[in-house]
Amino acid sequence: MKHLKIWFALACAFASGAALAESNTLRYGLEAEYAPFESKAPSGELVGIDIDIGNAVCKTAKLTCTWVETSFDGLIPALNGRKFDAINSGMNATDKRREAIDFTTVIYRVPTMLIARTGSGILPTPESLKGKRVGVLQASVQETYAKAHWEPMGVQVVSYQDQNQAYADLSAGRVDGTLVQGPAGQTGFLSRPEGKGFSFVGGPVRDDKILGSGIAFGLRKGDSALRAKLNAAIDKLKADGTVKTLGQKYFGNMDISAK
Repeated sequence: MKHLKIWFALACAFASGAALAESNTLRYGLEAEYAPFESKAPSGELVGIDIDIGNAVCKTAKLTCTWVETSFDGLIPALNGRKFDAINSGMNATDKRREAIDFTTVIYRVPTMLIARTGSGILPTPESLKGKRVGVLQASVQETYAKAHWEPMGVQVVSYQDQNQAYADLSAGRVDGTLVQGPAGQTGFLSRPEGKGFSFVGGPVRDDKILGSGIAFGLRKGDSALRAKLNAAIDKLKADGTVKTLGQKYFGNMDISAK
């Protein structure tokens, strides 16, 4: 019996040590197909503003980062299935998503804009888009916006699991436009050879209820200790100018402050 008690005590100590070690590792979930937020360099290395911010948060919070890739529409189910600890994938904090998960404080905010062929006369309004096809990323707030504001008015909303598929269909004329976060559209399409002849049309679309208050890390409900730890790191990086500097690196002079 004595040996059994000693073994049990050692097992508990080992389990506690393992839990402590695990608590110092933060597993981010992302879809690496959305430059300049997160994508893969030719070397296979993850790059983008969310990667840099994620690493800075881990350094500030004294955590070790690892990255788990999945499709964007699978991020929330995978988070709740404990495949990783936080979504870090250009995800806007919206009322709808808050029904399923929690969010950290907002880190930054970028506009949502429509890309179409230059000179097409298309504008991001239901009247202009009636009878046309607009590509969106599946499970994105852009999809929700287009389905709420445009689809009931006769606009055909085409959802893609990968934003690059939407760009390919736009180039081929299979859709008339694509609704994206501005920096992603600029870096992922307009600044590339295949984006020649296309441009942002009209101004940003607005609906804070659908498009959200800004980009934040998604967390499981009830992970209050992790949320507090990440919020403290995010607040420090916003205060010391790190987030602003990274915004200028990836987005130029675009104002990304969360107002």
